[in-house]
Amino acid sequence: MSERALQLRPMGLMWRDLRLLAGDIGLIAAKDLRIEWRARTTLGQVLPFALLVLVLFGFALNANRPTLELATPGLLWMTVLFATVVAVQRSVAVESIDGAGRMLLLSGMAPAAAFGGKALAVAVQLLAVAAVLLPGVVLLYGAEIESLPLAVVASLAATAGLAAAGSLLGAVVAGVRAHQTVLPILLLPVVAPVLIAATRAFEDALGTAAVNGWSWVGLLAGFTVVNVALGAVAYGPLMEEA
Repeated sequence: MSERALQLRPMGLMWRDLRLLAGDIGLIAAKDLRIEWRARTTLGQVLPFALLVLVLFGFALNANRPTLELATPGLLWMTVLFATVVAVQRSVAVESIDGAGRMLLLSGMAPAAAFGGKALAVAVQLLAVAAVLLPGVVLLYGAEIESLPLAVVASLAATAGLAAAGSLLGAVVAGVRAHQTVLPILLLPVVAPVLIAATRAFEDALGTAAVNGWSWVGLLAGFTVVNVALGAVAYGPLMEEA
């Protein structure tokens, strides 16, 4: 075998491993999304709850329209944060039924793939919620989208960060009996940087403040990368302990 062939062989193995990893991530994400689609949790519970929160915020601040306009980005992402808690709790509950999480580990699938699939499924649900809430704040609060590309990229980065952090902490509390109570206590402080950065990015996207929204998107991307790396490494040991 030539020297060049020896150099290309490890690269070929690496690409094969990456394809297998991506395939497993897709399988887990598709499984969780099918379960959610059949349960109608996102459509039947999370979305109506999120829209109701927006309506209540609107009534509470309607007497002071300037304050409502300034607070619109923060109210939007606070609502997405509430939806994150529900989505992650559902993701944890799916793996706790009939020892599904244990069987997933015994299947031989890489823990990083299991974590990636769980996080991807949560991110898709949160992105759907954000896609509904953004037109909602335009209609209810009279907001104007001045930079749609910034709003889209910030939404993608923020939902990915929330999903990665939520899936990681979901594995941390999976073995706790009162995980539905413990999860929000742990999650909300951890994702505070996402809430702040996403709010600041949307202040630029909606034109409510003179800030550089793209720099805040960079912070969101960094937060996501850190949590994805931590989850890929720690998910297996955490699930074994659970």
